[in-house]
Amino acid sequence: MAKTVAKTTVKGTTIKQSKAEAAATGAEEFIPAIGRIPIVDVFPSVSAGRWPAKAYAGEVVPFGATVFREGHDAVGARLELRDPAGVVSSFGLRMIGVGLDRYQTLAQLPTEGAWQFRIRAFSDDYETWHHNATIKVPAGIDVELMFQIAGELFTRAGADSARPTAERTLFLDLAATVLDSTAPAADRLAAGTSPAVVAAVEASPIASLDTYSEWLALNVERQRAGFGSWYEFFPRSLGASKADDGTWTSGTFRTAAARLPEVAAMGFDVLYLPPIHPIGEAFRKGPNNSLTVEPGDPGSPWAIGGTAGGHDAVHPDLGGMAAFKIFVEAANKAGLEVALDFALQASPDHPWVEEHPEWFTTLPDGSIAYAENPPKKYQDIYPINFDNDPSGIRAEALRIIRFWIAAGVKIFRVDNPHTKPLDFWEWLIGTVNAETPGIIWLAEAFTRPALMQTLAKVGFTQSYTYFTWRNTKEELEEFLDGLSHETAAFFRPNLFVNTPDILHAYLQFGGRPAYKVRAAIAATGAPTWGVYSGYELVENVARPGSEENIDNEKYEYRPRDFAAAEASGLSLAPYITRLNQIRNEHPALAQLRNLDIHAADDDSILVFSKYIAGEYTASGRPDGILVVANVDPHSVRETTVRLDVSKFGIEPGSTFRVTDQITGDSWIWGADNYVRLNAFAEPVHIFSVHYEPDPSAEPDVPATPGTTTVSSDGTDSL
Repeated sequence: MAKTVAKTTVKGTTIKQSKAEAAATGAEEFIPAIGRIPIVDVFPSVSAGRWPAKAYAGEVVPFGATVFREGHDAVGARLELRDPAGVVSSFGLRMIGVGLDRYQTLAQLPTEGAWQFRIRAFSDDYETWHHNATIKVPAGIDVELMFQIAGELFTRAGADSARPTAERTLFLDLAATVLDSTAPAADRLAAGTSPAVVAAVEASPIASLDTYSEWLALNVERQRAGFGSWYEFFPRSLGASKADDGTWTSGTFRTAAARLPEVAAMGFDVLYLPPIHPIGEAFRKGPNNSLTVEPGDPGSPWAIGGTAGGHDAVHPDLGGMAAFKIFVEAANKAGLEVALDFALQASPDHPWVEEHPEWFTTLPDGSIAYAENPPKKYQDIYPINFDNDPSGIRAEALRIIRFWIAAGVKIFRVDNPHTKPLDFWEWLIGTVNAETPGIIWLAEAFTRPALMQTLAKVGFTQSYTYFTWRNTKEELEEFLDGLSHETAAFFRPNLFVNTPDILHAYLQFGGRPAYKVRAAIAATGAPTWGVYSGYELVENVARPGSEENIDNEKYEYRPRDFAAAEASGLSLAPYITRLNQIRNEHPALAQLRNLDIHAADDDSILVFSKYIAGEYTASGRPDGILVVANVDPHSVRETTVRLDVSKFGIEPGSTFRVTDQITGDSWIWGADNYVRLNAFAEPVHIFSVHYEPDPSAEPDVPATPGTTTVSSDGTDSL
């Protein structure tokens, strides 16, 4: 039997058959699932409302539904949006697909908290009359009947106490005007369809058969949940030193703190630390994941636990808990939030192994199963068995998270969450966020789409993605479009360009141009992106046969001379700094759902735009960014870029000025534009679009596409 999902009201009366009426007619009680005006496919919605949709403070979100009715009468739709304080705002929806009955509007959500929304659909009585009258009256068909209908509509609107007094007076006067049969029909029609009338009914329709969808939940998180620049480093490598006899002294939180101003100066706002806990001795891995370990080899930080403690302890070499808290304070003063790795696993030396052997899997031979993903083996790590003592594991995980929150951590990067039960994550994240709103959870989940996306649905704030393996124009178009539109209601991408154990062939063999391309696309293609330390130094040598850096920092100290690289001009730090500056200067780049793909004749030229209207920016001015990237790092490409300029707020047929935010070069563009991108100079244009007249423009600059201007780096565009 269908269940009630919508309430239908006709002029204030709810239509619902009572049990007595059903008994009198001999019919069983049946309440239709569809409303009087059908409302289906409401969005944003996650698994039909099973989980709340997501947004972050300041995000511009599309809302809508498919709305239609029988026959030819017009329908309308509005969004009702309830903020966390209970205040309801109403927004008109417009049809976005003629013939598809799809209606949509945009709304900006300024504050975090639990929001709700629903769609109101109705018979648009004024629009039905307007459509019919503008056809019939000029043709002399049913003229007086059309005006009688109009008189009834305007009288009804004039009696509506919810309307302002001036508006009610307007409609009552209008009713008299359209019913005056002595006046010319054209004048009566003009009065009933005037701009003032149209504006009034757009704001508050003259409607009947009001139908409502259910209220749906929308969880709005703090802005950092959706917009941020992440930087990852290993504290033990910063300040590490090697003696003449080959022995190492670890870096500490004190020595690592010296790097904080440099990271902040590059424009990053989140600093992610791999596990900082004691590391086990048993089966410790040596350099390059070898089984051969020399004295002093630090081991993998993900092999958590030793004689100095487990997940609630700090490795003694780093300086202990007091040093960590001082480090967090220093990071915050520099404008950085510290994100801490949360890896639910243990080394064979972890206190849990003796205290809670039931938390692990014991094999028939009596040994404890270590982690493996054949052919990869991680003998130094025991995975957790979540089924032997689920309540005990949950209590311990919650205790650990509370411990680090008390120490000043509000962001957790979760290691391999896809290898743990999803009901566990939904419970843990829900419990923690109910206690401490604003906690951010990043899922390191390189896994199957269904699993990765469901992790986002059950509570993860952000996720790593397949970005590393999307490198061609075709791959990137599909990938970026999907992130921006298909999964944006629940899945927030964090586009890390590299990690300690992911160095794609594109970076291995693409050199400096590849590093620029990937950084530029990540920084502009999604509101959140990340860099692992060493990227700015173009560290592109892999361990043979793998996607990992050689001499991997996961298994050894890796001190770097960032200052020397920058002084020599080899560092990409200035380029990365400029990318983060562009992100902070252009509010369009702080949005996820506004990306549009454009065309280019060359198979290696990727083109996309991001746009935000002035009503949603702090300055009140629109902001548009146009990215044109040569994704072949080994070439110079010349082609024609073909734009749908309406996607970034330009009237079709217009010309406009664009300025490259990397080089400062500026051109007059139109819909079709010639570009030349030299991968060995600047492989990516990041254009800002000018929306106001440019007083500096030369009067002889043509107002049509076709002018070629040569830039300082030898590229040329129209």
